[in-house]
Amino acid sequence: MPESPLGHLVLVLHSHLPWVLGHGKWPHGEDWLYEAVSESYVPVIQTLDRLATEGASPRVTIGVTPVLAEMLASPRFREGFVGFLDARIALAERDAKEFEDLGEPAAARLAAMWSEFYRGVKDAFLTTYGGDLLGVLRRLERAGHIEVITSAATHGYLPLIGREESVEAQVRVGVATHRRHFKAAPRGIWLPECGYRPAGEWSRPVGTAGASRRAGLEEVVARNGLRYFFVDTHLVAGGTPRGPYDDDFGDRAPAPARPSTGLTPNEAYAVVAGPSRRRVAVLARDPRSSVQVWSADYGYPGDGAYLEFHRKKGRDGLRYWRVTDRRLPLDDKRPYDLEAAAARARAHAEHFVGVVRETLRTHLEATGRPGVVVAPFDTELFGHWWFEGTRWLEAVIRGLGGDVLPATASEALLRQPPRTVVSLPEGSWGQGGGHWVWLNDDTKWVWALVYEAEDAFMGLMREAPRPPRGVAGRVFAQLARELLLLESSDWPFLITTVSARDYAEARAKLHRAAFDRLLGMARKANAGPLPPEDEAWLSEVEARDAPFPEIDLRSWTEA
Repeated sequence: MPESPLGHLVLVLHSHLPWVLGHGKWPHGEDWLYEAVSESYVPVIQTLDRLATEGASPRVTIGVTPVLAEMLASPRFREGFVGFLDARIALAERDAKEFEDLGEPAAARLAAMWSEFYRGVKDAFLTTYGGDLLGVLRRLERAGHIEVITSAATHGYLPLIGREESVEAQVRVGVATHRRHFKAAPRGIWLPECGYRPAGEWSRPVGTAGASRRAGLEEVVARNGLRYFFVDTHLVAGGTPRGPYDDDFGDRAPAPARPSTGLTPNEAYAVVAGPSRRRVAVLARDPRSSVQVWSADYGYPGDGAYLEFHRKKGRDGLRYWRVTDRRLPLDDKRPYDLEAAAARARAHAEHFVGVVRETLRTHLEATGRPGVVVAPFDTELFGHWWFEGTRWLEAVIRGLGGDVLPATASEALLRQPPRTVVSLPEGSWGQGGGHWVWLNDDTKWVWALVYEAEDAFMGLMREAPRPPRGVAGRVFAQLARELLLLESSDWPFLITTVSARDYAEARAKLHRAAFDRLLGMARKANAGPLPPEDEAWLSEVEARDAPFPEIDLRSWTEA
């Protein structure tokens, strides 16, 4: 990679969905996964693959959470996904005929576009990639075009998880799952929701009180061989937190300002990991560039030419309207124009590259050193929430070069290593910069379920003199899976966002109920065979909640 006089752009795409296989389809459940794969994951992978093939190496850092990797590798997903695509193709063809019969040729052409789109996704998935999306990412990473990073096993919100053993297990299982799927050790980790907690005294916010000494998350990261993680801007620079979720919740959470630290988010920093004194690199979100995409008020996806996400034809139909004006009711939206939207995506990509270039130029003039712009986004934004987002992404990457170059996180750290050791405060990229999105009056009961289950699990593990085998081993392994699934940050997040509140509440209660039944079975499993009804139920729950087939119970017991 040639020298860059200004610096590097580190595009980070964070890909995550909770475990939904076997837990409903529409409106909440497996269709979430199928929509994300068809509208985001496959188009993004096609974009990265095409860029690499054409000699424009994308150098994107892409995070795939372990629980998502497990779903993408599941035969159940592959079968259901093809059925989903066939249904969408048939729906588009019915729409096209209906529009033609009504004498609406422009709408009929849009329906034909949808048919072509889903057919293209199906062909790419089955023929080009052989149903193995993780395999494509492996190939691109081995060729040096992307870097794949890991996360906590089920995207558990680590600052609020109640026991050190559970935090360790979330990371350890995550790293092991990444190794299994990507055949390499991850170098970096996406801390779920950029949630960070330093070392110090900590008390559970719900349930039994009592402070305990907790390790900083950098210690867990270092212990598991990981070299870097990401944080939100304010944890490095201070000031008023303005994370990507701020536009979603209005003024429901306070956003207290911290004094400015004088540090810039356009450099890498290091934190020292506890007694080992190992240094872990920290990369902070660049606010100026990322707000161009995230902001609901003036971010690119709100442009009037882009496809309107919220208006669909029928209950679960296709989309034929443009944003027009965000203030308009859905019924007043105007018809979508694909060519006009594509032109806006190119213009917005050019503007974004200009913002990145100006940010790096300002940093160079102030410090005399090349800088880094870290732009992290949820992968699902590109294509799913923002239909034109993949066009924008490709145009951004093609528009870089010369004085600004794309780099993976590891490449950026190699070329511009941390010069300063810092101590980070507690926080996240959630509204207010703290934990409110995941811990509030509506979600405290979820954390009570988590904390009780964590204590019960560790009590059981202390009673077991050695790893159980046979049916007892199956019960203990499934117990661990249910605990990890219960710890998912998605349940409190979805309760707070309201849109899928009932589903999230039901999932939290379901996993806790399964955990409780397994706990009772585990305490008697070594005494002999299970009753037939317990054996049958165990087989059912193993088939339903099936991530982490090689789960190692020592992840909770060995430091």
